[in-house]
Amino acid sequence: MPAEKVREYADGLCYTDLMAGYYLGAPDEVLQAIADYSAWFFVWDDRHDRDIVHERPDAWRRLRFRLHAALDSPRHHLFHPDPLVAGFADSVTRIYSFLPDTWNARFARHFHAVIEAYDREFHNRTEGIVPTVDEYLALRRLTFAHWIWTDLLEASAGCELPDSVRKSSGYRRAALLSQEFAAWYNDLCSLPKEIAGDEVHNLGISLIKHEGLTLEEAVAELRRRIEECIAEFLEAERETLRLADRLDDGTARGAELSAAVRANLGNMRNWFSSVYWFHHESGRYMVDSWDDRSTPPYVNNEAAGEK
Repeated sequence: MPAEKVREYADGLCYTDLMAGYYLGAPDEVLQAIADYSAWFFVWDDRHDRDIVHERPDAWRRLRFRLHAALDSPRHHLFHPDPLVAGFADSVTRIYSFLPDTWNARFARHFHAVIEAYDREFHNRTEGIVPTVDEYLALRRLTFAHWIWTDLLEASAGCELPDSVRKSSGYRRAALLSQEFAAWYNDLCSLPKEIAGDEVHNLGISLIKHEGLTLEEAVAELRRRIEECIAEFLEAERETLRLADRLDDGTARGAELSAAVRANLGNMRNWFSSVYWFHHESGRYMVDSWDDRSTPPYVNNEAAGEK
């Protein structure tokens, strides 16, 4: 995004506002790092999109490998000539400072998978491959970075959760449902833009292509799935609250874990309202106001990027 476009559009895109509504209670330095990382993620998503639109596989391949390298050694990439790589390294360096190395390793493992999922999306879109519904749902959990945003809840709460808590059925289900809601609501709001751009990665498009639904039926099915996420989350929330009660066993560690689970669960709930608000306030989804419904006005649409 060129500097003049940042000045014109950045505030209206509401990227940092989205995170401020999710990670409530986070210390200022943690929230700032997460908000900057989120803004970087959107810019990366736009670079990925433009590399596809302008048929720049070499540029994408170089960026892919550079991001993998920066994730493993962010301090060595702080001054990389590509601002996207340097910005990523800066965000990761700050994020890695909040919790133990075991958490950092998990975050890195999860984001390496996200990068590779973006590569699969690159292949699908350049080859015109519409994934089946099941294929899409599995890939979307990675391209939407479900487990990254869930990991960052622990940074927000200042407490790395043990596997026995993080992988418990209620906690994991609540985390997944809050992210599924966000991903599918994003698909619903992005559908006009992505149909206009002949894209292939959207749950609605997979439903139309592989389930034989009309556009109206696909929209109705998306809404049904979104509403189902809310109902199922409420059940998982109750189960997770019972887990928090059991964790508070009278010890200091039990009290710490219980408080962290409650804080994370509360922010999973916040994600629903924050995501809903964001999609109706951010200029990223106001396609009716764009000259070209397939091209956001805030991106650099020149066929550049082969550095």
